Amino acid sequence: MASRNRIEVPEAREAMDRFKYEVANELGVPLKKGYNGDLTSYQNGSVGGYMVKKMIQEQQKRMSGQ
Repeated sequence: MASRNRIEVPEAREAMDRFKYEVANELGVPLKKGYNGDLTSYQNGSVGGYMVKKMIQEQQKRMSGQ
């Protein structure tokens, strides 16, 4: 099965990786480069979910002119 987890703007890959590790650190999830199969789906999901939450908050701020 092909991966659906892709970066739409390839130039943003590095920034998205930094953002992922920043969020994982904030949440206390021990995310490391490479294999993370030892983490629970809850831990991994919390990182992705919080990333989306922060991106939406940032976009709402931009749209409201703040």
